[in-house]
Amino acid sequence: MMNFMTQRIILVCYVLLFTLLSACSSDRYRQKHDSTPARLPNQAELKDAIARAEPYSRGGNKNYQVWGKPYQVLTSAQGFEQTGLASWYGKKFHGHLTSNGEIYDMYSMSAAHKNLPLPTYLQVTNTTNNKSVVVRVNDRGPFHQSRIIDLSYSAAYKLDMLKKGTAHVKITAITNFDKKTGKVIMPLKNPLEKSISSVISSTANIDIKKQFTTQTITTMGIATPYIQVFATSKKELAMSTANKLKNEYKHQTSYPENQGLYRIQIGPISDLATLNALLLALKENGYPNAYPRTASQ
Repeated sequence: MMNFMTQRIILVCYVLLFTLLSACSSDRYRQKHDSTPARLPNQAELKDAIARAEPYSRGGNKNYQVWGKPYQVLTSAQGFEQTGLASWYGKKFHGHLTSNGEIYDMYSMSAAHKNLPLPTYLQVTNTTNNKSVVVRVNDRGPFHQSRIIDLSYSAAYKLDMLKKGTAHVKITAITNFDKKTGKVIMPLKNPLEKSISSVISSTANIDIKKQFTTQTITTMGIATPYIQVFATSKKELAMSTANKLKNEYKHQTSYPENQGLYRIQIGPISDLATLNALLLALKENGYPNAYPRTASQ
């Protein structure tokens, strides 16, 4: 027969275990309903996610069930595109685990998808206002029949969909990476071919908003921007560099001369999403002074 002290110890253990389980169930989501954060995202939190090759997470990449409904996880995001309704999730889930074991940060550029492998980088474009953002998928959801993606608070803010709560979007997977560097090889084109994204993402050492605005770039091709890579007085260097860039980035290149100076430039480029991605790629691959300009400059 157990003595009195042993019984007391067992009783205390049961009480502690019950308290712990109760705390876990009640604190998982302290809010019953999701809510909007107290502050807006800052400029740093509005930068697009930088797409790069990543190994798939150990967690969150097996087929699963939610409320008895089975979901199949894709083995690859290659060539994936989808259109439908986007929603967003915020304060209720902030600080809790995502499906791949990370911590959800409503101010990061992230998203949840039912089927894509984790992580996957997506370009998400609001088809109503043509605003676009790059997000990293690290969670599962939304498990609402009519919705295809759940965006973080910052991503939803950048797409200007907070007021309504949802938006019709087109999502395109970013999968074309260099095997050695893991960086994007080719800039992702705007999936809305006849429209321009009015969201301009930040890049190192340059404020593109000072160079171009959405009024400058139009679907009619007026004042279509180029990227000036660098300038040189040596024609042979200009010619060889232009040919190299054309082969590497698959965009038209030229090297117009003005007062003995050859300007190596890429373009015309018809949309800001492509321009921004290409500009960032050039800066990261040996051309830190590259900048956007119009052909007339």
